[in-house]
Amino acid sequence: MSVDAIILAGGRSSRLGGVAKASLLRDGRTLLQLAIDAARAAGGRVVVVGPEVRTTAPVRFVRERPVFGGPAAAIAAGLDALRDGVAAEGPTQVAVLACDMPDAAPALAVVLDAATDTATATAGTDTDGWVAVDDSGREQSLLAVYRREALEGRVAALRASQPSGDLAGVSVRQLLAGLVLRQVPVPEGGSADVDTWADATELGVVTAVESTAPTASTTPTADPEERLP
Repeated sequence: MSVDAIILAGGRSSRLGGVAKASLLRDGRTLLQLAIDAARAAGGRVVVVGPEVRTTAPVRFVRERPVFGGPAAAIAAGLDALRDGVAAEGPTQVAVLACDMPDAAPALAVVLDAATDTATATAGTDTDGWVAVDDSGREQSLLAVYRREALEGRVAALRASQPSGDLAGVSVRQLLAGLVLRQVPVPEGGSADVDTWADATELGVVTAVESTAPTASTTPTADPEERLP
């Protein structure tokens, strides 16, 4: 059973001084490429919501409206792109993955197994999504699989409720409100994300400059603020 995927890669990266998270490197691969490789295991189409860059696999790039409108707006843009030309028998589920989790691949695989096994074994279940949760009990809504119909319904409802007709500034919590979500425990570290330079150091993530000429002068300083996107 294939599952389409939306990768969120278009945030401001304020806490990293504006350095794009997608361009950071882990073992020679960008965080975006790591996310794409993880998402391709789902077997469906992959849409990246963020600036277009060269990748080693065919993916579609789109931007949220307005640009930097936030993660809910990015998810909506991804759903719009996946809807283009989709067949009636196309995937009924969609994975959502932020690009700032370098160890997400095994965690996403666990979530995909839970979603597809549940969908197969309990047809007609009222579950709308399967969300990764770490051993501390923290949910990661941007490492999850959702029923496409449920997610599209929430996007449509929120768009109708916004004067602008878009989801700028709408939180992921608001987007998922009312959906029945199942927590899926994932391997330790699988949902760890890069919010600050301290996180990057802990996770072995560097900038392109650091990877070619690692010196103290190339290490940016921390800036306390937001989350991706």
